[in-house]
Amino acid sequence: MNVEDILAEFEQYSNPKNIEGMQRFGIDPEKVYGIKIPILRKMAKKIKKNHELAQELWELGYRESMILASMIDDPSQVSSNQMNEWILSPYFSYWEIVDQTCMNLFYLTDFAFEKPVEWSKRDEEFVKRAAFSLIAVLAWKDKNAVDKEFIEFLQIIKRESTDERNDVKKAVNWALRQIGKRNLLLNSKALEIAREIQNINSKSAKWISRNAINELESEAVLNRLNDK
Repeated sequence: MNVEDILAEFEQYSNPKNIEGMQRFGIDPEKVYGIKIPILRKMAKKIKKNHELAQELWELGYRESMILASMIDDPSQVSSNQMNEWILSPYFSYWEIVDQTCMNLFYLTDFAFEKPVEWSKRDEEFVKRAAFSLIAVLAWKDKNAVDKEFIEFLQIIKRESTDERNDVKKAVNWALRQIGKRNLLLNSKALEIAREIQNINSKSAKWISRNAINELESEAVLNRLNDK
């Protein structure tokens, strides 16, 4: 398939009702077809990995073209510069694009563990969200990563816990909870940081810590970790 074929298929699956709902999330109605993620996944499976096509789709700036690009790009061909260019795109501007790109592609690249350190120091809201979404996805999906890598992320989580922007604080919280659900050692380390964050004079920090502590100390989480 080429870009023209894909856009024709987008038109076929376009859903005006979904577009109306997506506008509430700040999605430009001129840049969305209203296609659900499972349909995009089916398209990606049919297209298979294609690095060049992924670049073309990303540059179109449509919600669906960007998400599909993240699904079909070959992580072994993704460079550090490409990751930076993608997150600085003017359409990398709401949580779904951020999280889908991290879940579908970024966590599989050679730069997955270095980018959160770099991006967390930037001020752009959705670049910073990408830092913590990527940490959360790595903690969730990378079964071979060592505990030390996640322990090092905890200080970054603490440092950025005072960011009051909703899309940032939710990602910081997500990262903390996912680290704490990985194993018993990381559960203990995450709870330790959560209690330190609890003492920070910030509404965001207190929400992040309270939410994380409630989940990480829950019977369901501790039972699952003890059974590992």
